[in-house]
Amino acid sequence: MQQIIFHIDVNSAFLSWTAIEQLKNGSEVDLREIPSIIGGNQESRHGVVLAKSVPAKKYGIVTGEPVANALRKCPNLTMAPPNHKMYTEYSKKLMDFLRENYTDEIEQASVDECYMNFTGIAHRYTSPVAAAFEIKDVVYKKFGFTVNIGISVNHLLAKMASDFEKPNKVHTLFPEEIPSKMWPLPVSELYMAGKSSVEVLHKLEIRTIGELAKADPNLLELHLKSHGRTLWEFANGVNKGKVIRERVENKGIGNSTTLPKDATTEEEARKVLLWLAGTVGGRLRKESMKAKMIS
Repeated sequence: MQQIIFHIDVNSAFLSWTAIEQLKNGSEVDLREIPSIIGGNQESRHGVVLAKSVPAKKYGIVTGEPVANALRKCPNLTMAPPNHKMYTEYSKKLMDFLRENYTDEIEQASVDECYMNFTGIAHRYTSPVAAAFEIKDVVYKKFGFTVNIGISVNHLLAKMASDFEKPNKVHTLFPEEIPSKMWPLPVSELYMAGKSSVEVLHKLEIRTIGELAKADPNLLELHLKSHGRTLWEFANGVNKGKVIRERVENKGIGNSTTLPKDATTEEEARKVLLWLAGTVGGRLRKESMKAKMIS
């Protein structure tokens, strides 16, 4: 039987989870239904947007942009601070639920997304799509937040599928659907196609994923080295990864912060760097790890 992989992605996870907690605590406003964001400092209005609601998206607000920009686009924007401890708790509940009720072949990709190897439990359902709709609906009924589920034969295509129309959707992207569903998309929407790579591809007059798929991989390697061939393979739906159940050792440990205002002196910067270095060192000790490189 052909391998079937699900990519399960929580819709606007930080904002959804914050909204649910606020509603539990008596709030009469659902952050998901108004222009709202997670991130930044509420008093100084500095920082960056970590998550946004669908109504906020209509104002052109994007994840990662400065809060000050978002407020210019939407002056009545509601802001809520991040709560990473709470996000971790919600993430664990979701992953535990999936492992206990469906399959332990779950590979967590981040706090709000995972891959599921559906192949071993396919016999229980009339189709992968039917199973995905069940999972999506049960998650919403049990936890109160929505997920997108992408379905395909490998990690790459499943992830690309889950990024199609949101929220609360199920999408397929099987190999035979690549020409109609993936190739017309801008090359910037291909997984692992970063800003600098996209700029190079545009100079080569490659603007869609389909054009990248039909390009000469040797030419791509010439301009983008090994990453060029990887992007060409991804554009053709080639990805040989398997769902990994086991805990994968960290390849790197880091930390970052957004300051309420710029650090303008060495003394100010030193205090922040000391705190960041201290938290990274603590995590290294907890994992019994040593670092070969610091950046």
